[in-house]
Amino acid sequence: MQELAPEQIDTLVQHAINARQMAYAPHSQFDVGAAVWIPEGAIVTGCNVENASYGLTICAERAAICTAVNEGYQQFQAIAIATAGGASPCGACRQFLSEFRCDLQVIMVDVLTGARQIRRLSQLLPDAFDADNLPIH
Repeated sequence: MQELAPEQIDTLVQHAINARQMAYAPHSQFDVGAAVWIPEGAIVTGCNVENASYGLTICAERAAICTAVNEGYQQFQAIAIATAGGASPCGACRQFLSEFRCDLQVIMVDVLTGARQIRRLSQLLPDAFDADNLPIH
């Protein structure tokens, strides 16, 4: 899949930073925003929504993907994730992203310093478990 141009990355990052401002994280104070670039040029965002029962917390990456799917999209070119510190996606989000079988760019942004890391999903989740691992019915 084609990589985003630098100006497209800048736009996507700004959307992730804006989405982070909507985060609901009263327990950890760890606000996360995500923005997904759709190949057609649309951008869909999400933020984390915590729950006192941490297992019920919705990560920003999954929120953005679910919103995109709800809007009719199933192909993704890149995702930007904005955190204090530039954290990478958790394991559950990596697996969730791999469901859509696109080796998207993952742009991790530290909102404190502006530093960015860019990886491919296949670098963050090599040998992913996917539909090929399931028996055909």
